Amino acid sequence: MIKIVVAGFKGRMGATATKMVIEHERFELVGVLDPHAQEKNLSEISDYQELNVPVFKEKETLVKSVVADAWIDFTIPKVAYENTYFALENKIAPVVGTTGFTEEQVASLIKLSKAQKTGGLIAPNFAIGAVLMMEFATKAVQYFPDVEIIELHHDNKLDAPSGTAVKTAEMMEEVRAKKAQGNPDEKETIKGARGADYEGMRIHSVRLPGLIAHQQVQFGGTGEGLTIRHDSYDRASFMSGVALGCEKVVELKELVYGLENLL
Repeated sequence: MIKIVVAGFKGRMGATATKMVIEHERFELVGVLDPHAQEKNLSEISDYQELNVPVFKEKETLVKSVVADAWIDFTIPKVAYENTYFALENKIAPVVGTTGFTEEQVASLIKLSKAQKTGGLIAPNFAIGAVLMMEFATKAVQYFPDVEIIELHHDNKLDAPSGTAVKTAEMMEEVRAKKAQGNPDEKETIKGARGADYEGMRIHSVRLPGLIAHQQVQFGGTGEGLTIRHDSYDRASFMSGVALGCEKVVELKELVYGLENLL
């Protein structure tokens, strides 16, 4: 059995991850963490009355009270880095779905994980279909260098562009021919109309209620176009990737960035 803690269990993704761990036959939920929790035990919540899982408000108390193999983190960007660093320091393998990490933060976490010989995963998107979408886009951009990314998420998302959009752009940039897109004399009459510019590729962020997580990578060529799109209609779509991450990171000796590295 893989012993797991869930940080941010009060949030929508954290709650979904908590349910997944409870129902998974190879996992044991040994604790949950949320600084705003009023409960002392999950059994105080109607959905979990039959369980005996301690609730913690502070991570320092958690590691003194329970032994865990993996740490699932669906918190918020400003605390996710600190949580991930803390997990690695305590040789708990983090599986992180919170986005908003800088390149410097990811590099420092990888360095720490190697020193601790502890595995881990930071994944901008845990949906298997989203990983395939990024892989397909990386293949397509070698033939269609004119490309724009449109990502659509619920209106409570804190970071823009999404981690998935940034990761997609990073992957495409590695194999894409350098090219300035659009008219060189183009002028925005409203600032931001053309979206963010990542190495010549444009990224557009949409935030609306009713959405979950969606992204399309749109390519243009002479007389033709290609659109590669992925849609998550339910947060449960991410859980197969989270489960896979938990199973794999306990066997690793360093942290990896991107679920595609485990497929």
